[in-house]
Amino acid sequence: MEPKTLILVGVVLILLAAATAAGQILRRRTALGLNPAALEAFGSRVRAWWLICAVVAGAFLVGKVATVVVIGLISFWALREFITLTPTRPGDHRALFWVFVLCTPLQYVLVGMGEEQYGLYSILIPVYAFLFIPARIAMAGDYKRFLERAAKIQAGLLICVYCFSYAAALLTLDLGENADPDANERLLFFFVVIVQLSDVLQYAWSKLPTKHVIVPTISPTKTWEGLIGGTVSAALVGAALAWATPFEQWWMAAVMSTVIALMGFAGSLTMSAIKRDRGVRDYGTLVEGHGGALDRIDSICFAAPVFFHLTRYYLTLVG
Repeated sequence: MEPKTLILVGVVLILLAAATAAGQILRRRTALGLNPAALEAFGSRVRAWWLICAVVAGAFLVGKVATVVVIGLISFWALREFITLTPTRPGDHRALFWVFVLCTPLQYVLVGMGEEQYGLYSILIPVYAFLFIPARIAMAGDYKRFLERAAKIQAGLLICVYCFSYAAALLTLDLGENADPDANERLLFFFVVIVQLSDVLQYAWSKLPTKHVIVPTISPTKTWEGLIGGTVSAALVGAALAWATPFEQWWMAAVMSTVIALMGFAGSLTMSAIKRDRGVRDYGTLVEGHGGALDRIDSICFAAPVFFHLTRYYLTLVG
């Protein structure tokens, strides 16, 4: 790895260790009267951060292709969890077959082929797949709740595959002639760190004594204090890590981090609304104590395409 990459990994390990130690210390300080459930939830988020960063870092060691494959497999499993929670009818099964065996792998194959396939992988799902799904369902002849059924499949494909694939696309983004060999890996790692860190920080800030819940019917733990405090904190961390990114100025890294934090919040809130609608707490039980894959990547799904396109546009302007 390049020195910048090693330093970035080291900084992340220090942050993770500090967060873990803080959680353990607060758990033992029973005299402080802190809510044990809140401390357990904080610890769960930190452990999830360890897990995701370990997966990303481990994939880096075996190359970009392996990283794209790992992200693709996570995406496939997340889509499975999403579809499992949404009721389907026999008339949907043929459409779902093509969604899983063609649309999902093809999206990642195109992403893995590099920047030259951007024009195709950026429209494959929102154009071709979105037109194919309702047409294939209609061919089955089952019109009951037709629009609802088609929309659910489209939503799952959009969120779990299309949006999440842009995290992998960061590895193939053209960062310019002066970029070092690890620049793309650092960009992805930076993105994942800011997403996960903002999620933990928003939760921590939401535990202030004064609370103004944003949408109590969907998520009673998401407050304006948490959103503002977590976003500002993530922006400061992003600015401090600007040297590890292709952004030339610290304030640009802070702006990008702010966008990541806000979109991550939007993703978490949206996916919580879906879980409320379905009457479940988690999307799955892939990892005990952490819920399903989609529970861990909901923020990434919303933040990835926006961060990718803003970064691509920024590189076009400065290039």
